[in-house]
Order: sequence, then C-alpha cells, then structure tokens
Amino acid sequence: MLKNEDSSNTDLERGFDGPSIFGHPRGLMTLFFTEMWERFSYYGMRALLILFMTTAVVEGGLGFDDKTSGAIYGLYTMGVYLLALPGGWLADRLFGLKRSVWYGGIIIALGHFTMGLPGILSLFGEGHGNSLTLTPLDTTSFFLGLILIVVGTGLLKPNISSIVGQLYHEGSSKRDAGFSIFYMGINIGGFIAPIICSSFKEVDWHLGFGVAGFGMVLGLIQYKLTAGNLEGKGELAPAESPEEIASRKRLGLFTGITVVVIAALIFLMFQDVISINASAIAEASYTVIGIVTVLFFIYVIFFGGISKDEKRKVLAIAILLCFGALFWSGFEQAGSTLNLFAERFTDRTILGWEIPTGYFQSANSMFIIIFAPVFAALWVWLAKKHLEPSSPMKFAFGLILLGVGFLVMYFAAKIAASGEMAAPSWLMFTYLFHTFGELSLSPVGLSLTTKLAPKKFQGQMMGMWFISVALGNLVAGIIAGEASGGTEEAISQMPDQYMMIVMTVMGAGVLLLLISRPLRKLMGNVR
Repeated sequence: MLKNEDSSNTDLERGFDGPSIFGHPRGLMTLFFTEMWERFSYYGMRALLILFMTTAVVEGGLGFDDKTSGAIYGLYTMGVYLLALPGGWLADRLFGLKRSVWYGGIIIALGHFTMGLPGILSLFGEGHGNSLTLTPLDTTSFFLGLILIVVGTGLLKPNISSIVGQLYHEGSSKRDAGFSIFYMGINIGGFIAPIICSSFKEVDWHLGFGVAGFGMVLGLIQYKLTAGNLEGKGELAPAESPEEIASRKRLGLFTGITVVVIAALIFLMFQDVISINASAIAEASYTVIGIVTVLFFIYVIFFGGISKDEKRKVLAIAILLCFGALFWSGFEQAGSTLNLFAERFTDRTILGWEIPTGYFQSANSMFIIIFAPVFAALWVWLAKKHLEPSSPMKFAFGLILLGVGFLVMYFAAKIAASGEMAAPSWLMFTYLFHTFGELSLSPVGLSLTTKLAPKKFQGQMMGMWFISVALGNLVAGIIAGEASGGTEEAISQMPDQYMMIVMTVMGAGVLLLLISRPLRKLMGNVR
C-alpha cells in the first residue's frame, strides 16, 4: 500500500521523509532494482569469465593457460573492490552519489557489450565465428570490456549503498531493515544471473556477456524512470566559496588528465608497445598492496594523532583484516578454482541433460537468501540468553566453516584424481559451508570496522576493509592458477593442495579463537 504522509512528526516516527511503499521510502525500491540488475551483470559475467579464458580457441574461448587465466581473474576481481575507493572519493567531491551511480551503470553496460562485440557481430554475419586463431578483436574487446566494468563498478558499487543510508534519518530503527531488503536484491541478482547468462553462453560465449550487459541496461532504465523517488538524496552539495569552486575545477581537470593518461597506456598495451604479463602483475600487486596496508596502519598508529584507546582499536582492526583477507582468498575461489572443478571434474548430467557449469555459481546466493534470516535470528536468540559469540569468535567460525567447505573439496578432489567424475553434491555442500562462513564473518567485519575506527579515519578504515577483500580476491586468482587441475600432474596434486588450504584456513580460525580474549581487550567496550 502506497502512502504519502506530509506531517513532519509522522516522518520522524517513520524514520524517513516523503512517500513510502511497504513501510519504507520509495527510493529503496529504485535502488533495490538498480543494484539487483548491476549484480546480475557482475555475477552473470563472473560465472563465465575463467571458463571463457581457459576454453580452447576452436571452441570459442581464449585458450589461455590456467596460471594466466587465474591471474587475470584475480586482477579483475581485485580491481572491482580497489576502485571503490577512488569511486567514492570522486562521488563525494565531484559528481555526487546519484550521478556516479548513473555514470557507473553506463560504463558497466558498455563494458559488457564490448566483451560481447564479437558474438554480436557474428549474428549479422560480420564475425569470424569459432576459429583456430584469436583475432585482435577477440582479445581487445575482452580486455577493454573488463577494464570498463571495473571502472564502472568502482563508481556505482560504493555510492549506491551510501544513498540507501541517506534515505533514513540518523538513528532510524528502519535503516537496518532497509539495508537487509537492499542486500536481498543483490542476492536475487546473484542467483538468477549465472543461470540466464550460462544458458545464453551455450549458444555463444559473447551472447552470455552481452545479456549480462542487457541486465545493466534494464537497471539503468528503471533508475532513470523512477529517479523522482530519490529527489534530494545523493546530490553533490553546491560549492559555497570561490575556493571550493576552484578546487572542484582542479579536481575535474586532474580526473580528465588521469583518464587520458590511462587510456593512452591501455592503447599502447593493445598495440603491444607495452608488454603485459598478467601473472607477474598479479604477484607484484599482491606485494604492493601488502606493503601499502602495513605502512598505512603504522602511520595511523604512530603518527595519526589518535588516543591510546583508539590505537588499540586500530591494531584490532589490522589483525582482523589480516584474517578477513585470508577468508576472502578462500571464499572467492568460487568463481575460479571451484568453477573450473565443476567444468572439468563434476558429473553434470541429469536425465541426459548436462547442467551448464555456470549454474553452480548461483548456489551461494541461493543459500544466502535461505539462511541469512536464520543466522540473524540465531544471533538475536543467543544475545537474549547472553550467549552471543564475540566478533572475533564469529570471524573464527567463518574461517573454520570455510575450511570445512574445502575439506569437502579434498574428498571430491580424491575422486577426480582417481579418474572418476565427482557428483554435483560435493560442490553444493562446499558452497553451503562457505555461505555459512560468509554469514558469520562478512556482516560482522563491516559493522566492526565502523565501530572500531577513530572518527577522523572512519572513511579510510572502510577503505582498508575493501582493500582486504581486494587482496583476498587477488590471492584467490593466483591460487586458481595452481590448484585447478589443468594438467595430469596437477590433477594428482589437487587433493594435497585442497588439504593445504584446509589446514591454513582452519589453523587461522583456531589461532583466532585462541587470541580472541586479548583481541577483545584491544577492542575495549566494542563486542
């Protein structure tokens, strides 16, 4: 039932201004569907990405080896999270949140259509179809499309969440419920996308990429048509002084120059003037991000001008982010290592029909939709009985559950190494345990970072959370290049590699349990 109540007292009671739908601001529905279609485009393409790179050229893929494909996958998923930092910064200072979401969505759609260009042209008789060799169009459109998607996601992803927060008054009791509804949109998009895009991929790889872009276009259309629901939200505050106007002009000029320089570098890469080694870049990025992270925390603790209590809390954040990065390095193998296992070593035939590999990528979102309310209710029930685990313990449970999922994969890999095909249930149980781990760790990590961060470093600490996720994604890609069973020797080593992951993440979980008490002392009054 739609309502439009003008009383300021009523607005105060409801926790938001303006017209509502189902007890929440109408703008929430606008953002819900925009984010749903953006996640549709992202997860739909991600389900195909490493499969496309490792598929032979004659079968329509790029024919890259596992190590190169894993490195590219890791760099791409790392870039998506890493560019959220400058994306949020530009929105706050130059574009405004609403325009950043709009521009980001357009760039994402262009990226998907660029990746799908060879397939689109083949429909009109202008493509070369499957060939024994790659053409410049194949590789150029692929890499350019990935770059555009990374840039567009960096603009859209952090800023659409910020607009959701602006829909509600400070301290509104409905804000958490609003975010829960918003995140349900993410998981609906993540659930349907791999199924739809993988189905189109069975016709042509590039059509799968193209339909992912079509989803983003649908999101943009409804975003523009319902933009009135966001009136007064996500706008850039007008410049109030000549100095501020001049500052924005300088920032605009600097941004323009940066875009031109990056475009020139990309052009030189495509012309082979600058040679690119994806594996070497991934290894270097891993080292650089690690060093920058350590230096940042050293600066904040020793030179940030914060109190002793805040220093202890920052140290707690640093420790937890290390464990968080380790979690993501395992969890994000869903789209790489586990996707390749589904393709190569899983019996996907049911009643004579072969399940497209990408369908398995819907499992995580499906399990989140089912079990997120269960976990939320569980924490509330435990809290009422004064038994709720502390945040570090929830982190530890997340790592241990991740390890249990990989323990399932150890036995599946033993079956594959024996020369037989594993049943789909092995992967499904792995995704189930990984989802339980995500529900234990991910929401807690976001909330805890905001609670522990010193006021003057709150935005930057959230940035460090994104960097930990980016680092985990990069490491996941690197691991995929080694643990995907691309050769006979690699197949025989797969069980040991999975067991190494099990021991690493479960060992980290146990270590975190052991240090949870001193860690809680660092956290002070924050649980």
